[in-house]
Amino acid sequence: MKATPTSIPDVLMIEPKVFGDARGFFFESFNARAFRDATGLDETFVQDNHSRSARGVLRGLHYQIRQPQGKLVRVVRGAVFDVAVDLRRASPSFGRWAGVELSEDNHRQLWIPPGFAHGFVVLSESADFLYKTTDYYAPEHERCLLWNDPAVGIDWPLDAPLLSGKDREGKPLAACEVFE
Repeated sequence: MKATPTSIPDVLMIEPKVFGDARGFFFESFNARAFRDATGLDETFVQDNHSRSARGVLRGLHYQIRQPQGKLVRVVRGAVFDVAVDLRRASPSFGRWAGVELSEDNHRQLWIPPGFAHGFVVLSESADFLYKTTDYYAPEHERCLLWNDPAVGIDWPLDAPLLSGKDREGKPLAACEVFE
């Protein structure tokens, strides 16, 4: 397993060792010891989630202001553009974003620490998106950063995504509750 910092050093792209031949491939999608050795992080994951979305669906940018979740995310079918936005006011990268393409072909994962908003847009016909979290889902603490806030300036690979009502009602960074 290889961990590479993104443009925000705390957000890590994880690349597992993939063993493949004419029959297919094999890789460990998660190994606590390998994750700790590659990242220096000793995280406990408490929940696994799986979503399926159609092309053009944008989910996010979500975060929990209390019970903040670290997320280890990956795609097992299709492709997405995945984004993390730093909402830690004391961080030198506050308000900045990092984005990578995750797909069934590149097997990459992204580690998003607590204190970040997270979202993705589906690039393929559909995508199955899996993620592990370090804390439980707490809907009463869920917040949403506006996906196209010009103050953040995410370079999404499409202009008119399909959004849920909740995601359409996201708040700009200037109006968001953030982490101190």
